[in-house]
Amino acid sequence: MSADPLFAKTYHAVHPDMMMGASNADLHDRHAVTGLFRAGELVLTYSHGERFIIGGAMPGEAALDLPVQREPASAAGHPLLERRELGVVNIGPAAGTVTVDGVAYPLAKYEALYVPMGSRDVRFEGAGARFYLLSVPAHAAYPIVHMTLAGNPPMRRGSPETSNARSIHQLVLPHACQSASLCLGLTRLDPGSVWNTMPPHVHERRSEIYLYFDLEDDARVFHYMGQPDELRHILLGDGDAVISPPWSVHMGAGTSSYSFVWAMAGENQDYEDMDVLDICQLA
Repeated sequence: MSADPLFAKTYHAVHPDMMMGASNADLHDRHAVTGLFRAGELVLTYSHGERFIIGGAMPGEAALDLPVQREPASAAGHPLLERRELGVVNIGPAAGTVTVDGVAYPLAKYEALYVPMGSRDVRFEGAGARFYLLSVPAHAAYPIVHMTLAGNPPMRRGSPETSNARSIHQLVLPHACQSASLCLGLTRLDPGSVWNTMPPHVHERRSEIYLYFDLEDDARVFHYMGQPDELRHILLGDGDAVISPPWSVHMGAGTSSYSFVWAMAGENQDYEDMDVLDICQLA
């Protein structure tokens, strides 16, 4: 649970030593973000890692509005994005609309919207849309940007032979969309491919969050985390996210192909800033 009534749950930063005595249930409770997509609701959670707000909006027949701040008392009633920026990705089967300060932006599936710091009124509409929300503190307001896959040609990585052929769309990164610290992208695995993020790596200077989707009800992703010589896994389903601390490997393998949204924030916005590991280093 969370002390702030605005958030369904708060996730605390953890030391790598925590992994040693944690059960699978403990790992799931401390790192898996579930229950974000509930019909007719907007759900927000809070992570102390980079001060991420992780949320989901599933409007149904009625519009949903981004709430105002409730705590501390000095900020109560102020816009949630008063000092934050926001990334929105529609992962639902149907198109929807995000309206920011009176301007409407239609988002088809896989399309994204960067919403700058200082935006006051944000509304989500569209039965069948599922809006995934990621917000971090910001120091500057940059232009709002609507991103489509057609406007963001993918990087191709992996191969069918290694079961990790995939398309990586870099959406919120300096070359495509300015932001204060948020980095955001979408990866889609080819049919028959199940492994993501190969080679595995860690980001010592930023946290990363994955959200898995395009999975059938009976499909799962085994998400691996932990230090390279002490790997563990968390089992995740469609619409589940997972928080990866800076010291942790993050990679996954599914029972079928899938898509995932990756988001980072931290000390820099260099996509290549990662410590790459040889698969033989893992244990």
